[in-house]
Amino acid sequence: MAVSEDLARCIAGGGIAVFPADTVYGLACDPESEAAVRRLYELKGRPPDKPAAVMFFAVEPAVDGLGERTAAAARALLPGAVTLLVPNAAGRFPLAGGGAVLGLRVPDVPQLRDVTRPVLQSSANAAGGPDARRLADVPESIRAGADLVIDGGELPGTPSTVIDLSRFEETGEWEVVREGAVPVSAVADRLATCPPRSSPAARDSSAER
Repeated sequence: MAVSEDLARCIAGGGIAVFPADTVYGLACDPESEAAVRRLYELKGRPPDKPAAVMFFAVEPAVDGLGERTAAAARALLPGAVTLLVPNAAGRFPLAGGGAVLGLRVPDVPQLRDVTRPVLQSSANAAGGPDARRLADVPESIRAGADLVIDGGELPGTPSTVIDLSRFEETGEWEVVREGAVPVSAVADRLATCPPRSSPAARDSSAER
C-alpha cells in the first residue's frame, strides 16, 4: 500500500500518525474528530488551548474560501515550508483552536500528494522539545502511542516559516511571525508577485525585534 493510502486510512479511522513533512517530522489526525485532536495533544503534552495548523496536501483545497488577494498570496507561497495565518471568518476547523485566524500548511512532500483530506498537524516532539529531523529523534513515547509511523529518512530539520496574512486582503500587509525554513527575503519576493492595492504595505516583524 502506498504511503499516502496508509496515512489517509489512519486519519479516516480516527488514528494519529507520525509522518515526514518537508521540514521536520509531524503528528497528524482528523481535524474534525474531537477525540483524535484531544489524543494528539495529550500524546505530545501540548496545552489544549494552544492552536494547531491544518495541513492540506494540495494547494487549491487549501485556498478554498479565502479572499482573492489572500488566495493569490497563498498560491505564491505554497506548496512549501511555510505556515500561513489566514482569516477564518467562516469558522472552519474549530478544533484547531485559532478562532478568527486559521493556521494553514501545504507541504512539498511528493509521496503524500494523493492524500485528499486535510489533517490537523503539529510537530512530532514533546511540547517545547527539539524538532525531529530523523524518525529516531521523535520521542519513543510518541512513536509508541501513534497508530501509524512513517519513516521518511532524514529531513531538513528547520521548522516552517510562519507568515501572518490576516490583514493581507484589505491592506496588503503581511508579517513574518517566525523565520524558519524560508527566509524573509524569499517571502517578500514571492508576495511581490501578488496584485497590489492602491497603497500596499508589507512589514517584517523580525526587523523590529
